[in-house]
Amino acid sequence: MITTFAAALNAGLRRALEDDPKVVLMGEDIGHLGGVFRVTDTLQKDFGNHRVVDTPLAESGIIGTAFGMALRGFRPVCEIQFDGFVYPAFDQIVSHVAKIHFRTQGTVVAPLTIRIPFGGGIGSVEHHSESPEAYFAHTAGLRVVTPSNPADAYLMIRQAIALDDPVIFFEPKRRYWDKADVDFAAIEGTPLDQARVCLPGTDATVVAYGGTVATALTAAKIAAEEGHSLEVIDLRSLSPIDFDTIEASVTKTGRLVVVHEAPVFAGLGAEIAARITERCFYHLEAPVLRVGGFDIPYPPAKLEKHHLPDPDRILAAVDRSLAA
Repeated sequence: MITTFAAALNAGLRRALEDDPKVVLMGEDIGHLGGVFRVTDTLQKDFGNHRVVDTPLAESGIIGTAFGMALRGFRPVCEIQFDGFVYPAFDQIVSHVAKIHFRTQGTVVAPLTIRIPFGGGIGSVEHHSESPEAYFAHTAGLRVVTPSNPADAYLMIRQAIALDDPVIFFEPKRRYWDKADVDFAAIEGTPLDQARVCLPGTDATVVAYGGTVATALTAAKIAAEEGHSLEVIDLRSLSPIDFDTIEASVTKTGRLVVVHEAPVFAGLGAEIAARITERCFYHLEAPVLRVGGFDIPYPPAKLEKHHLPDPDRILAAVDRSLAA
C-alpha cells in the first residue's frame, strides 16, 4: 500500500497499541491534536486518553514519568515534539534511563522508546532543525536508530517498542511526507541494528542515514549518468553501528564517503571514518571523506539549503575520492 512516512509511523504505533496493553504513548499535543506532524492522529480517539496521554510542556517530566512506568512493566513511547526540545530531558536519559540496566547488574530493564523528529529541511526556526544524534550514540546503554523510508518506519517503530532496551528513535522530519509502498502485513524485517545496501555499486561507497539517504540516492543517480557506480548504504542503526556491512562494501569499492546533516566535527561520520580506516586500511584507495553540516548553530531557514548536504556536495566528495 502506498503511504507516507508519517502514516506508516502511525500504523506502526497503532499496531503496537493493539498488540500490547502495556504500550502507552506520551507527549505534548499527541492526543486530541494528533501531534504537530499528525503522526499520532486518531490514536487517542481509538485507544482512549489513558493509552495516548497529552502531557504538560515539560520534557524532563515526560521522560522521568515514562522511566518510572517502564520500571513498573509498561512500555512507554514518548514523543519529543522537536529535536531541540530534548535537552531539558537529557539528564534523565543519559544519567538514569541509559544506566539502569548496568547499575542493577542486568536485573532491571527499561523498555522505553523516545521518538524525536530531527534534522532540517522544513524551513523552521531555531531549536526545530537540530541533529543531536551524536550525544546519544556516545552514551552507553542506549540504542539509537533512524528509519529513512516509510516501510522501515512502520517496522522499526514496532521493533523498537518490543525491545527491553531504551531506544532513541530519530525521525527525519523532512521525510514525513515522502510516499512509498508499505506492507502492513509484514511481521519481520531487517534486524533493527543492521544496515542495508540500498543501491549496489562498484566505484565508491556512500553511507548515509535518516533524511540524507534520499539525498545520497539522488547523488548516485546523477553519478551513474556520469559513468560512476556508487554503492549507497542506509545505516539505520547509529548505536550500535553495523560496521560489517560497511566494511564489506568498502573492501569492494575501496572508497568511502559518509553523509549526515549534523556538523562534521565529532559527528557520527568521524567514528565511522576511524573504524573503517582501521578495518579496511589495505583496501582503501583514498581517505574516508565526510559531508555534513558546518560547525555552527543551525542557521536561519533562508540559509539552511547552504548548510545541509545536497547531491552536489556529495558528488564533489566522490570526485575528490576518485581523483586520489
